[in-house]
Amino acid sequence: MLQVDGLGTGYGRAQALHDVSLRVEDGEIVTILGPNGAGKTSLVNAIAGVLRPWGGSVTFDGIEMTTLPPHRVIEHGMALVPEGRRIFPKMTVTENLDLGSYTATARPGHDAALESVYRIFPRLKERHRQVAGTLSGGEQQMLAIGRALMAQPRLLLLDEPSLGLAPIVVENIFEVLREVNATGVSILLVEQNAVEALDIAARGYVLEEGRVVGEGTAAELEQDERLRKAYLGL
Repeated sequence: MLQVDGLGTGYGRAQALHDVSLRVEDGEIVTILGPNGAGKTSLVNAIAGVLRPWGGSVTFDGIEMTTLPPHRVIEHGMALVPEGRRIFPKMTVTENLDLGSYTATARPGHDAALESVYRIFPRLKERHRQVAGTLSGGEQQMLAIGRALMAQPRLLLLDEPSLGLAPIVVENIFEVLREVNATGVSILLVEQNAVEALDIAARGYVLEEGRVVGEGTAAELEQDERLRKAYLGL
C-alpha cells in the first residue's frame, strides 16, 4: 500500500530526515516511535505532502506522491490527523467535519461518511452544533480524527493523538483506532506512548535524529532491551 524509500527532508538548511524507508501494508497498523525531535512529525508531514521531500520517494498503491500537493494526496486516499489537532475553533463540530469532505472524490460520500463518524464518535453527534473551541481536549481529538475520516481514506496518518490527554481518554482514542482499522482503514501512527501504540500495532519503526534505528513486529520491539529502557520505562 504505502512504500517510503530513502526519504529525506528538512527546514531551510536543517535536515530533519535522512534516508528513511518504511512500508505499510493493506489493513495494517504501523507505529513510528522515538523521542522528541526525532523527525516523526516531519516524516508524516512529508508523506502527506505538507512538507516537500528533498529526496527519496513516497508511493501509494504504486503512484508517486512526492510531486503532489496535499489536496491531491488526500484524493488518492491518505488523510492526516496533525499534531495539536488543528481544528477550527470558531466553527461548529459539523462545520469542521464538513471540511473533511471538501475534495471532489469525498463529496459524493459525505452523508454516509458523516453517519459513520457519528457512529464512531457519538459524543460528536451530541455536540454537533457546539463551537469546536469549547470542546474538551479529548473531544477535539475525536473531531480531528473524524474530520480526517470524512475524506474516506484508505490510509490514516496520525501524529501524536494521545498528546495532552488524560489516560482514560487515551484508552478510548486507541480503542477507536482499533475500530477504524477493523473497517479496513490502514493506519500509520506516530506516538510517544509506546506501550499503547505497540498494543494496537502489528509492526513498528524507531526513529532517532531523523534516521530509522530499529524496526520489527510489535512483539519484537516490546522485547528489545534498548527500547524497553528508553521508551517503555522498563
